[in-house]
Amino acid sequence: MAAHAPDHGGPTDGTALPSVRLFTDGACSGNPGPGGWAFILRHDASGKQVERSGGEPATTNNRMELTAIVMGLRALTRPARVRLVSDSEYALKGLRQWLAAWKKRGWRTAGKQPVKNQDLWEELDALMAGHSVECEWIRGHAGHAENERCDQLAVEAIRALRAGGA
Repeated sequence: MAAHAPDHGGPTDGTALPSVRLFTDGACSGNPGPGGWAFILRHDASGKQVERSGGEPATTNNRMELTAIVMGLRALTRPARVRLVSDSEYALKGLRQWLAAWKKRGWRTAGKQPVKNQDLWEELDALMAGHSVECEWIRGHAGHAENERCDQLAVEAIRALRAGGA
């Protein structure tokens, strides 16, 4: 299921944007508990890719899913056409459906409650402003090679935290 995120910028002067794919995943051992995030950023023209991961000792799965996207977008050095591929319905629904309304309501949900993970949503919104982002949801743990790799990296980050590393 592919859908476009709300309009998040990109050049308007007709300049062609480089095309990249950003695969992300987050994991948590306990929710809350120690968590890990990971991304693979692949440049379509060259095929070059970057993998990164990290973790936090006390977090939630949703925070790790959002952190993976934030870190992937931070890794971009110039505006790009980004195809964001994630198994997180929370993150993708937030981008496609909820974000604009939250901002209009002063970062409140429809039920007038504070938006959870507001700090990450605000950073994500700012990072996306310089890119043209299209979102694609994939089923997690279903054999998608990049999703499986991101999951592996995120779980390894949790193990490193438990072992005293990261």
